[in-house]
Amino acid sequence: MDPDTIVAVATPPGPGGIGVVRISGAKADVVLGRLAPEAPLPEPRRASLRAICDPESGELLDRALVTRFPGPASFTGEDVVEISTHGGALVPRLVEDAARRAGARWAEPGEFSRRAWLNGKLDLAQVEALKAVIEARSPAAHRVAIHQLDGALSRRIAGLREALIGLEATLAHHIDFPEEDDAPIPVAEIGRRGRGLAGELAALLEVAPEGMLLRDGAVVVLAGAPNAGKSSLFNALAGEARAIVTPEPGTTRDALEVALSIRGFPFRLVDTAGVRAGAQGVEREGIEVARRALAGARCVLLCVPVGEDAGPEVEGFVEGLEVPVLRVRTKADRVAGDGSARDRAGATGRSGDGGADRIEALTVSAETGQGLGELRDRLAELAFGGLLGDGAPDPSGVVMQERQRRGIGAAAREVEAFARALDEGVPPEAASAHLGEAATALEGVVGVIDPEEVLDRLFASFCIGK
Repeated sequence: MDPDTIVAVATPPGPGGIGVVRISGAKADVVLGRLAPEAPLPEPRRASLRAICDPESGELLDRALVTRFPGPASFTGEDVVEISTHGGALVPRLVEDAARRAGARWAEPGEFSRRAWLNGKLDLAQVEALKAVIEARSPAAHRVAIHQLDGALSRRIAGLREALIGLEATLAHHIDFPEEDDAPIPVAEIGRRGRGLAGELAALLEVAPEGMLLRDGAVVVLAGAPNAGKSSLFNALAGEARAIVTPEPGTTRDALEVALSIRGFPFRLVDTAGVRAGAQGVEREGIEVARRALAGARCVLLCVPVGEDAGPEVEGFVEGLEVPVLRVRTKADRVAGDGSARDRAGATGRSGDGGADRIEALTVSAETGQGLGELRDRLAELAFGGLLGDGAPDPSGVVMQERQRRGIGAAAREVEAFARALDEGVPPEAASAHLGEAATALEGVVGVIDPEEVLDRLFASFCIGK
């Protein structure tokens, strides 16, 4: 067995047209030769039909398309063989087991991607983008992730790092040759450039919260009294009957969640138990589950039927939340008139200084669809407003990972400290240390340097075969 040659099924088990078995390492061609001994190795990058046999018994396992990718021009940078077998749960596993007996070992989770990183085929930001592409649940998340996999964020980070190094080199000229009267760039101008770089880093941080919501989905919690139309609205937004809807109040006793895409953005919609005074037993426990759901919400939809009041119990349930609370007037189809799309009763949210914002409430009907389009627009605006409109950042400016946000934040703080130090008259040789720290922080974002435990945690979260 060669420990440097790995094998794994790279496609999910179950019914399907094909299953892909991936082999990577110094002896990938040797393993293939033992699996398909009756024909010469296929030409590189040209799919060829081969009989795949057990290397010990010679039993025919499948007739499959085989493609060779000699290193370094491969995903991992090593010699890679991909065998496209018939799909299903059994055939790919039989070929994987045969490849192991032919000299490969089973791959660890994320080991193919880790080898790609080790061999310089991907940097760490691209590895994270690869995972985001696989896990994307909305067009917006996919758009950002695929551009970052192509190196958009990495190039931007590299440009900022180069600018920092260039600024540090310019400042070193003043330190090394203080007697020169005609300095190429005055120290004051260097400070101004430093503040400009700090502004660029701050711009990346500004939309980081929305970028991370692209990865995880914005949690929207439906709250209200029993029989307020929450479950009907939940089903209407989800596009399918996920929650039980009956005239009997208190049907929902637990939090029910569904992942969905709204206006191209990922959301996690949560239906909760109705809130009312005097609830006992399992109903009371359901209200506590609803309260806990509010803690992770990006937005709350307070459902109140048209013509009714929420009541003090429900109003108190959402009072003091630090996220927008949008009042949704439900069951509009049950009232006479045209059912205006806007209800001026208002909704409460929290402003940045702790005061209450007034948000126009929406009137909807889960039965007729009235107002649902406007509600979807409003949710996208509340959760992903920084990524909407003509001023939305390009994909290179959207940070989707907490690790990246911390690194960029550390760099921004160091550059700000550098500019502030120059303004306060700190000697340039002392102030320049901040630039070096900022460059180091950005190197960590793309994986030029990074703690081993961060790498272990990242690659372990990948599926086997990727």
